[in-house]
Order: sequence, then structure tokens, then C-alpha cells
Amino acid sequence: MNRFAALFNAIDQSTKTTVKVAALAAYFRAAPPEDRMWTIALFSGRRPKRVVTTTRLREWAADEAGIPLWLFEESYPIVGDLAETIALVLPPADGSSDKSLSAWIATLRALATVEEDARKAAVLAAWHSLEDTERFVFNKLITGGFRMGVSQKLMTRALAQATEKPEAELAHRLMGNWHPDDTTWEGLIEAEDASADASRPYPFYLAYALEDGPEALGAPSAWRAEWKWDGIRGQVILRDGQHFVWSRGEELMTDRFPELARAADFLPPGTVMDGELLVWQPQADRPDSFNALQKRIGRKTVPKKLLTDAPVVLHAYDLLEWQGSDIRETSFAERRALLEAACADLPGDAPVRLSPQLEFEGWDDLGELRSIARDENAEGVMLKRADSPYRIGRKKGDWWKWKLDPLTIDAVMIYAQAGHGRRANLFTDFTFAVRHGNDLVPFTKAYSGLTDAEFREITKWVRKNTLQRFGPVRQVTPHHVFEIAFEGIQASPRHKSGVALRFPRMSRWRQDKPLDEANTLEDLNDMLRIYG
Repeated sequence: MNRFAALFNAIDQSTKTTVKVAALAAYFRAAPPEDRMWTIALFSGRRPKRVVTTTRLREWAADEAGIPLWLFEESYPIVGDLAETIALVLPPADGSSDKSLSAWIATLRALATVEEDARKAAVLAAWHSLEDTERFVFNKLITGGFRMGVSQKLMTRALAQATEKPEAELAHRLMGNWHPDDTTWEGLIEAEDASADASRPYPFYLAYALEDGPEALGAPSAWRAEWKWDGIRGQVILRDGQHFVWSRGEELMTDRFPELARAADFLPPGTVMDGELLVWQPQADRPDSFNALQKRIGRKTVPKKLLTDAPVVLHAYDLLEWQGSDIRETSFAERRALLEAACADLPGDAPVRLSPQLEFEGWDDLGELRSIARDENAEGVMLKRADSPYRIGRKKGDWWKWKLDPLTIDAVMIYAQAGHGRRANLFTDFTFAVRHGNDLVPFTKAYSGLTDAEFREITKWVRKNTLQRFGPVRQVTPHHVFEIAFEGIQASPRHKSGVALRFPRMSRWRQDKPLDEANTLEDLNDMLRIYG
């Protein structure tokens, strides 16, 4: 654990990417293979399951520190991180340990099968034998909230330095349904055949947002355009007589969309398509809204009625593998031609559809098409350079998303809560309401969109204008109006307002607008009728 704790310190104490990559590369060269595997797993979201509740950890830490539980609970919001709060309140260690990272993870996982007294004894023994940073890392592991500010892209770059393998190859190796329990460092990183796992997807190519229009991109003839669909980005993989469905978040979703199994009836093995998973309306011959797709998200088993009411298709817009060959380095125009040929004879009831391209002569023509995107249940348009390869991750230059301007509504802040991490001493999480007669009806929460200076200013105001406290939440005097931007709206019986917003954030602090000029619940319902 001491080697991993030293890595944590090196990463935590620098904001420079080169320093972080160098520290990771040095670690991957020196650490035991089992520790390397668990480090890759931790940085790619494959954390051990939580085996002790945070309630128990709070109680045990307060008891060990000799402080009342209420004092611990008051300290937690100030620190902003449970693992760090525990590490700070505990007395200094009275022992030491030379156990490796993988050995500590094995110890933690073993706690799942023992009684609570044994769990407590094991956790206390760890706290007594680990130094400050090691203890903090241990707490991160046991709470299941392990984050270190290391993206998978940064980790892949470090692995490339440590192993002298191409970054693109390593990014592909790290995709898929692997786990340290069933994969070794040799099998995942060193083995010659990186495509042995038939289910392995390719790293997704991600677009940058186009903020000021496409005119600066040059001649329109060099670009292809298509709708930016409002669904789930995914890859459908057909290999070795099997099919697999992966989300952009590297989640295997095959069981959640069983209708896509029929893709193998119409497309040959050795095919990997990139596209958007959408609920399809057969009668209207168009995709449904994201609200319809939400009914399918999170379900590992799908009842027959839902399969009938919300059938899902892949709107394919790129071809990454064809007849078993990786074709990502060919141009988008070539890949698109192959994709069109592959989809040419698909029947109307096939679970894969070719996503259409938009015809336009100039940028003004494309702008007019973009303006009707919501009518197509799309978020805007995508622009892809015709000669571009399929890259890895977010690369500027070849793919752009030109989204519609968000929907907005002016709302009143009524509750505030402190943030976490570096914003633990600032109020950053707010609840907003709209007017309804003489009442204020809460309808959404938001925590992003303001500058640090604005967060500091509103924090001072919150401290002076708190009406009541409910744990970490403060009810404040209704006074400040904020413009809330969001991507979509839907009916929601779980909310008092009857609506739920998609991706709400604060776009402006309307210090120019008084309380009685904030929007009303009627305004919100009008938006629901138009856009819901």
C-alpha cells in the first residue's frame, strides 16, 4: 500500500499532466503485477463493492477518535470528503504494515462474509497500522468512492510509456468486461492477441462542442452532417456467433436490449457498429423522445409489455469493424459507404437502422436544419470531416456537435448545501422553485454553471440569510433569481412540481431580476406541453 499511497501523493500534489503521467508510468514499471491490475481497475471504475456502511464507519471513527458523533457529523460537511474526514479525526497509527494494495483489497473483500464485529475489528486494525495517506486511501477503498483525478486517457498514456506499446492499442485492450479476478497483467497488457475477447468494444470517438457556429470550419463540402440523436451512445458487436451491446460509459448492456440480438440475422460476423440506442416509433417511423428510453435504462430484465411499448433500435452512424477487420483508420466517407452497403437490404423490422445524413449546400442551410432538430427528437446536428479516421477519446478538429441552445427558465433559490472536495467550504448545491400564487414550488436542483467568484459571493449571502437548517441543508430567504438551463423536460409524479428536468444547471445569476419576475408553475407546465 505504501507504493500506491506514494503514487496518490504524487498525483494529488500536481496539476500538471506530464507529472501525473510520469508518476503513473514509474508505478506501472515497478509495482507487482497484481497491484498494477488493481490500479488499472480502480482508475477505470472497477472498484470493490462496499462491504461496510458509511453509517458504521462514521460511528467507529468517532468512537476511535474519542469525539461525539455529532461533532464528526459537523466536521464532515466542512471537509467535504468522508474518507478524508475519518483520516483526519483518527489518532496517529500505533503500528505499521507492509501489505500490498492487492492484499488490502483482498482483506476488504473478505469482510463481506463475516459478522459485523469481525468487520469492525478488521477496520480498526487497519486504521491502527496505516500511516496518514495510506489510511486515507484505505478509507477511499472501503467507502467505494475512489477517485484520484486520473482519467482513463491519462492512465492509458502512462501505460504506453511504461510498456512501450501504442496508446491506441492499449486503449482498446482496456475496453470490455474484464476484472482483476479473471484477468492478469500478462493477459490484459502484455499478450500479443489483444482481440481474444470477442466482446471487447473499441474506444469511442467523442466530439467537441461547437460554440460559435461552423463558419470557421472552412468549406462545407469537406464535411458530413447528421442529427445529434438524444439517446444512449452505443456499439453493437457481432463476433464469433455472439452479439454484445456496449454503452459509451463502458457498460455491457446486452441483456437490457434483447431485441438487438436479431442484428445477427441480418449482418455478418466481424461487424462492429457505432450509433445511438433509441426507442423507435414504428407507426410514426421516427425515434421517440429520451423520456421513453428512460423506462428501459437500468433494467436488466425487460418485461414483454415494455419491449412492445418501447422497442429499441440502433441508429447506426459509423462502422468500426467489417468482416473482422478494424477499419477505423480509413476515412469517414469510406466507412460510411461500407455502412450504407451493409444496411442497404435491412428489412423494416430489423433492430438496426441507418442514421440518415443531412443534405446541405452551405452553412446557412445547415443552420436552418439545426433549428428544427427538436421536431426530430434530436439535440442538434453532428459535423464530421469526410476524410477523418475514427479516433480515440475527445480529439479536436474532425468531429463537432452543434447543439441547440438549451431551454431556460428563471427560478428562485430556496435551499443551499455545501459542496465537496475543494468546494467543501462553499455553498454550491442549490434547490430552485417557481412561483405558484403566493407559494414557491420546488422543481429542480443545480450545482454547476457559476464562477468560483460567484460561488464565494452567494456563500456569504447564504450564511447571513439562513432561515432554518436541516442537517447540511439550509433554507434561505427567497430573494435571488437564477436562469436555469436544461436539455429536456418531462412529467414526473415523484416531484411536487410534476416535472423533472434533464441536465439542469445555472446559466446566469439574474441579480437584475426581482423575485416577482421569476417564472411560474404555469410557465413550467407550458414548456412541458411543448417540449415534453
